[in-house]
Amino acid sequence: MLKRFVDVRDEEVRAVLGSFVYFFTLMCGYAILRPIRNEMGTAGSVKGLPWLFTATFIVMLLAVPAFSALVARWPRRVVLPRVYRFFLVSLLVFFVLLKFEVAKEPVARVFYIWLSVYNLFVVSIFWSFMADVFAGEQGKRLFGFIAAGGTTGMLVGPFLVGRLAEPVGPVNLILLSAVLLEVSAQCVRWLSRWARDVQHQPASAEGPVGGGVLAGLRLLVASPILLALGLQVLLYAATSTFLYFQEVKLVAEVGKDAASRTALFGDIDFYVQLLTLALQTLVTGRVISRLGLGAALAVAPVLTGLGFLGLAVMPVLGVLVVFKALRGASHYALERPSREILFTTVDREARYKSKSFIDTVVYRGSDTVSAWLQGGLTALGLGMTGLSLAAVPLAGLWLGVSLYLGREQRRLSRESEGALEPVASDNAAAR
Repeated sequence: MLKRFVDVRDEEVRAVLGSFVYFFTLMCGYAILRPIRNEMGTAGSVKGLPWLFTATFIVMLLAVPAFSALVARWPRRVVLPRVYRFFLVSLLVFFVLLKFEVAKEPVARVFYIWLSVYNLFVVSIFWSFMADVFAGEQGKRLFGFIAAGGTTGMLVGPFLVGRLAEPVGPVNLILLSAVLLEVSAQCVRWLSRWARDVQHQPASAEGPVGGGVLAGLRLLVASPILLALGLQVLLYAATSTFLYFQEVKLVAEVGKDAASRTALFGDIDFYVQLLTLALQTLVTGRVISRLGLGAALAVAPVLTGLGFLGLAVMPVLGVLVVFKALRGASHYALERPSREILFTTVDREARYKSKSFIDTVVYRGSDTVSAWLQGGLTALGLGMTGLSLAAVPLAGLWLGVSLYLGREQRRLSRESEGALEPVASDNAAAR
């Protein structure tokens, strides 16, 4: 039945379903935690978003070298479950502190920062692992469906919160998130065995990555394709921050009270995830395989530029909802899986170290700078129209970087095929 939706081989079915469950449990657990954080924000416990973005960025600067040191010394089957269990233990600590209402405001701020780090870090690790387990050709066919596991989790998580928050209590839902995180850790071990036994990956593919603690930054600076991937993430994050502040302003204008504003935010996220799920299960694999990564990468920046132009002309909530739904769906269903496929073309050290640096430090650094920039432009008197127009050139630059990455991927594919041709000829001669 899976083959009706995905171009999957018989020997890949179990691994694809396992990866789907892995990403589902990871993102469902996060989606359960996010309303708890948001409720703290609406209650006034979390204030000053630019300062919180800055604090998150600083924590990322400390966390990424620590992770690089771990993968340099121990194999992935050891490191990844231990990283997840570190976050699991942290969750249990937050559960105790929140349950007994210990230092509510400081704990709320720390939880906000922790969840921002957790979300980016565990998702980055997930995709590094996927790029390690599956080859580039497999990624083109399978990553769209695997990504749908995360989207499904982002739909199921809020649904569970809505049904369980009152009878169980919001804080108690942290325990459910912890259980889901443990399932994710077990999926890592199972998929590692599959890669060894079915994919016949060499032992070196599971071993320590090696290299220095700051190798992620060094590799990023030395590689044009990694620099381009970093710039792509930076521009996506920057335009996301501009869009987020536009959303906050419009929802604040339309929403009558805290409940109605919360419902509006929830409705917007729901439409994004629902459209994303439809694209991931039915469209992503076919678009990437037939049109190529360049076309798939270009959709999100094109929609972003057009969306900000639309907001500049009509800064109303209806335009924003359509814009955010189309942009979010194109990012999660097309641009993000395509970017992860590109990481299958680099070596393991870059895959685990540079990728985590890009997905966390670069992302949050862009968040931080963009938040302060947006605040500065607002202080200078730019309204909704001016801020929207200011974001359009960023979308244009993002499009240029995406087209460059698509071109580089085609070049690397041709070189790889060329390198295999002499081997094939030699084998034919031997026969």
